[in-house]
Amino acid sequence: MDFEYTEDQERFRQELREWLRENLPDGWQAGERPGTDDPEESVEFLLDWQQTLNEGGWAGLHWPEEYGGADASLLEQVIYNQETARVDAPARINAVGIDFVGPTLMELGTEEQKERFLPKILSGEELWCQGYSEPDAGSDLASLSLSAERNGDEFLLNGQKVWTSYAHVADWCFLLTRTDESGPKHHGITVFLVDMDQEDIQTEPIHQITDETDFNEVFFDDAVARDEHIVGEIDEGWEVAMTLSAFEHSMSDVFSIEQRWRSLVEFCREHERDGKPLAEHTHVRRELARLHTRIQAGKLTHYRNVSKQMETGVPGPEGSMDKVFNNQTEKKLENFARRLLGANNALWTDGPDDGQWVTDLLMPYGKMIAGGTKDVQRNIIAERVLGLPKDD
Repeated sequence: MDFEYTEDQERFRQELREWLRENLPDGWQAGERPGTDDPEESVEFLLDWQQTLNEGGWAGLHWPEEYGGADASLLEQVIYNQETARVDAPARINAVGIDFVGPTLMELGTEEQKERFLPKILSGEELWCQGYSEPDAGSDLASLSLSAERNGDEFLLNGQKVWTSYAHVADWCFLLTRTDESGPKHHGITVFLVDMDQEDIQTEPIHQITDETDFNEVFFDDAVARDEHIVGEIDEGWEVAMTLSAFEHSMSDVFSIEQRWRSLVEFCREHERDGKPLAEHTHVRRELARLHTRIQAGKLTHYRNVSKQMETGVPGPEGSMDKVFNNQTEKKLENFARRLLGANNALWTDGPDDGQWVTDLLMPYGKMIAGGTKDVQRNIIAERVLGLPKDD
């Protein structure tokens, strides 16, 4: 792979940098984070940012032009991820819709579904959540039990989902259901696009260790789903679910981890121990170098996976390699930061960087479960990347 960007790609980078300078919220680059104390205010802030991205043509950067996107190349998407990580840009509240649901509908949805849903995903007019995990079927999605039973021209939904991000504000849910229990567990699964604005759907926020409540339990009690909102075929939803998961696993946060490493280096330059900056202590410099090496290895792995996707045109199982390696690297980085913070670990908003270091220390533990545990990811790598035989 050629690691030099072309002149056109560097112009793209400069255009994006200029747009970010002009459009990031006031005070953002100085470290101000509006809307972080009040959940409703945070949602409104992120909705505004989603609209700003869409108006600037950046919301659906990787989407084809026919669906309102910019038809950006994979390398332009890499540049976008690098630059937004560099400035720690606000999160995209509709990331599930833009990165997972939208591309899945483009590939497997009906023309009516594409026409109905895709435009409002980009604009943020309709927010999406992803109904996968259940209390008794976390990473083993094929063991799900939320039922969808035919009732005339509708289906009645009964059961529960858990760890559903932004379900409390979502308008629609990409929902995995059980429509047939008679065969193998991978058969009898059907994917529905479900309207969340029903009194028969209730959400219950989960108070997380980071003091946030954007995860939810979701309860379905005779909620309704319709025929026209089935994605793919009835009982054949496993392949649909795996298509969405491939898009999910292709996302890499290695550039965000690299930015956290830069912040840690700056922290070590600004804070002293035993009368000299942390950055001048040999053991600190050694560990920073180890982390930097891991991050560069993670970037090379990601670039290799991008190259493979450029050849095939679709994300492959190699994304699981990114996920496992990056989760481990982030955990190592944040635990090293914990050792450097010392007693400041006991502080929250009164700690360094308004407590962001403590929050970021806690986040990797959840990321190691989200999207499939490390053991699930390693099975994918063993079977689908390395071609090893399955364990019967």
